[in-house]
Amino acid sequence: MTEVLFYHLTESKLEDALPALLEKSVERGWRVIVQTKEEGRRDALDSHLWTFREDSFLPHSTDDADRPEAQPVLLTATADNANEASVRFVVDGAEPPPLDPYERVVFMFDGYDAGQLEQARAQWKKLKGEGHALTYWQQSPEGRWVKKA
Repeated sequence: MTEVLFYHLTESKLEDALPALLEKSVERGWRVIVQTKEEGRRDALDSHLWTFREDSFLPHSTDDADRPEAQPVLLTATADNANEASVRFVVDGAEPPPLDPYERVVFMFDGYDAGQLEQARAQWKKLKGEGHALTYWQQSPEGRWVKKA
């Protein structure tokens, strides 16, 4: 069954937390897809991932670029899995596709956005009812991830 993780952003924004998690995923050899709610947000994250740190290189692209299937990290605003990822990040309250094709699905939500918070709670309840193994992580004041449930 798919491992499902909920990451509650309380000390940083998605743009600050997501790159490090994607870097760790790539280091582990995982193929990753990041699902946003809108194409504009997908494109903004794409630009950010090229410039988030001067000394970094995070290989990625969007699903509307050439050869999305070849990308280790793919950004999308759809339910598709064009790069055959085993890990899916669902951000900004996007509605995920069925979780069965994935080894791991990570929901990242802004704790100061009422809509995202409510969406995360609804997803938790739904997925728990389906029998998925869920874990909940929250940021400490230092921005580190602490397992809470």
